[in-house]
Amino acid sequence: MSTPQQPPSGVTLDVDHSDPGYRDWLKEAVRRVQADANRSADTHLLRFPLPERWNVHLYLKDESTHPTGSLKHRLARSLFLYGLCNGWIRPGRPVIEASSGSTAVSEAYFAKLIGVPFIAVMPRTTSAEKCRLIEFHGGRCHFVDDPRTMYEASSVLAAETGGHYMDQFTYAERATDWRGNNNIAESIFRQLESEPFPVPEWIVATAGTGGTSATLARYVHYMQYDTRVCVADPENSCFFEGWTTGDPDVTCDSGSRIEGIGRPRMEPSFVPGAIDRMMKVPDAAAVAAVRALEQAIGRKAGGSTGTGLWSALRIVAEMVAEGRQGSVVTLLCDPGDRYLDKYYSDAWLADQGLEIAPHTASIETLLRTGAWPD
Repeated sequence: MSTPQQPPSGVTLDVDHSDPGYRDWLKEAVRRVQADANRSADTHLLRFPLPERWNVHLYLKDESTHPTGSLKHRLARSLFLYGLCNGWIRPGRPVIEASSGSTAVSEAYFAKLIGVPFIAVMPRTTSAEKCRLIEFHGGRCHFVDDPRTMYEASSVLAAETGGHYMDQFTYAERATDWRGNNNIAESIFRQLESEPFPVPEWIVATAGTGGTSATLARYVHYMQYDTRVCVADPENSCFFEGWTTGDPDVTCDSGSRIEGIGRPRMEPSFVPGAIDRMMKVPDAAAVAAVRALEQAIGRKAGGSTGTGLWSALRIVAEMVAEGRQGSVVTLLCDPGDRYLDKYYSDAWLADQGLEIAPHTASIETLLRTGAWPD
């Protein structure tokens, strides 16, 4: 595993940090990344319509409105600042990242912003739209057949090119300022201040790197809120098993069908002890949830949003059954137009053997009766 003291690629740095030219380049690069944050307005907090008589409010933090269209824009900005300030990202040398798509889109944007090349190491099954967006922002896609080999392939590319392997799966939880500084957690609580239940009962996140759930949970503990954090895990991911068994070495043999979340190993940025609960979510249920979301608010979203929304709806059902009032927050991670050939394609569902009708019926039953069918 990489350490903060050395560049993750293992490449010996060949830049004289006292050189005025390098220092000028570094200051300008940091300024550009920080300026992006100053130009970006906060993302919206949307209401998912629930019957008023329940007095339970469900919100989605809409991260799809970032300049690169996903939750990963925050992470990419933090990773670039972390790499720049550590002296790992250098002028003219490529940044390499292992990613299933959205992080790579955002990192390609920031690489272009500071004028360095970018290479995304990705599963060959990554959606065509994500690949197009990476290339639109000036990046290059390097495909692997087995998602488990992304890490090694990224390290090799960094060594061959003299570049920097960003390694989001190790550094996500370190690069983000979890105490505040307008992170996603602070933003959620600020936006809820005037709502009927300003301190949510639950915040539901999903895990790719684990960095978002770590930021949310740490902030909640730091601010001494009673909010609990639940992480929803898709099929073909080991986070749930690792959390329930306490085994940090657990793995699984196949990659997640829900792009952006679910991992074949327990990633270093996943902090099991910080969170309160996990749910295992069937992939078919996640797809049913994003289609229900479109019917409810007229917005398409990706499968990671559906995974979190399914868990949030289960929590809502528990609250209604117990007569508890309050609020629940989950995340709208990225837009559904990146997945029209997957989660919104009946042909893809059939090819994958996914039957969403029973899960759609469960959601409809909840919204009609307030009860979750057994």
